[in-house]
Amino acid sequence: MASGEGRRHHHNLVPLAALISREMKSEKMEKPTVRCGHAAQSRKGEDYFLIKTDCQRVPGNPSSTFSAFAIFDGHNGNAAAIYTRENLLNHVLGAIPRGLGREEWLQALPRALVAGFVKTDKEFQSRGMEFFIVSSRETSGTTATFVIVDGWTVTVASVGDSRCILDTQGGAVSTLTVDHRLEENVEERERVTASGGEVGRLSIVGGAEIGPLRCWPGGLCLSRSIGDMDVGEFIVPIPYVKQVKLSRAGGRLVIASDGIWDALSSDMAAKSCRGLPAELAARQVVKEALRTRGLKDDTTCIVVDIIPPDNTVQPSTPPKKQNKLRALLFRKKSCDSANKLSKKLSAVGIVEELFEEGSAMLAERLGTEESMGQSTSGLFMCAVCQVDLAPSEGISVHAGSIFSTSAKPWQGPFLCADCRNKKDAMEGKRPSGVKVA
Repeated sequence: MASGEGRRHHHNLVPLAALISREMKSEKMEKPTVRCGHAAQSRKGEDYFLIKTDCQRVPGNPSSTFSAFAIFDGHNGNAAAIYTRENLLNHVLGAIPRGLGREEWLQALPRALVAGFVKTDKEFQSRGMEFFIVSSRETSGTTATFVIVDGWTVTVASVGDSRCILDTQGGAVSTLTVDHRLEENVEERERVTASGGEVGRLSIVGGAEIGPLRCWPGGLCLSRSIGDMDVGEFIVPIPYVKQVKLSRAGGRLVIASDGIWDALSSDMAAKSCRGLPAELAARQVVKEALRTRGLKDDTTCIVVDIIPPDNTVQPSTPPKKQNKLRALLFRKKSCDSANKLSKKLSAVGIVEELFEEGSAMLAERLGTEESMGQSTSGLFMCAVCQVDLAPSEGISVHAGSIFSTSAKPWQGPFLCADCRNKKDAMEGKRPSGVKVA
């Protein structure tokens, strides 16, 4: 339980004028220019996207502007994709303490993304009935690849199999997401079965098994998503999060649904649109995917160019010469090779890796800081749904945890009873199919 001792920790409120002055002094004035474009071809009408280039960390402070981009690839209906597009960004921003400077804000962002994803999933499952017919709400789910660009720093959070890649100078392509497909992700298969799910292919008459690996109950091919009330709660909304800082040469992001990635590799998608401005680049990627595979699925692409302020170096320009060794070095083979690639990119100064975490355990993702999870009112706050709690109501996210020997059950962040029940369900500590009222 949360103790009253935590009441002595309050957010330090900073006057707006002082915060703007601090931002102007600490922020490099040479911020990159962000240009974007998108293109899509619809087959089922379940892909949705978000482009917002005028967000502000501090309302009224133009120097605190950042951009948000996302793709939501729905399945079994579009309800989850629509709800996530309308609510995820606000939930993420609501989980970041007020009064933070830019560097502190960026450091808090990975934790806030986890809280925002889980809150969106929880609210869709409990409140979606108000917005959608019951049948659509119960079967609908969505992937989510959510990108925040703040200056030279790019933060990506994802569940499912939509993907975000980074194309940098010299033709180096790296993947900033991890695919949560049961067919390809061994770790996720093991997690799902350990949490009470079954993984197998679809059985047909005669006992033959066909198609990709799926999770039962529900038959979903993904191990992480938002929504999907008709499957086990071990299908979690906890995102893989990666944060990188680009060099002053900038770079290009290609964010796309699996309609692109089922047709093109990361390298193929990047190469197909090099030298084109963002809007034309997005159209070219979609065109190339359709030429390769045809329109078998909703196909959506967002291209984001992060351009140096002097505009002397254009991102994603074709390299004049690329030897075989370099091509081999930067070719993505698997999730492991993607992680190695990121470290190599960091080593040569192309990007600096600031954060990476993909655990599906909420206690590990929310951390152990005692001061987190409190509201400005002095009461405790649920780290996921942001509701105020009396000290006697808050349950530490680490209470009863067996995953960290250093965790202290009296330390925050804290969860309300509802979010604690959801945490237990995601970790297989409550029977599958039992929903929180």
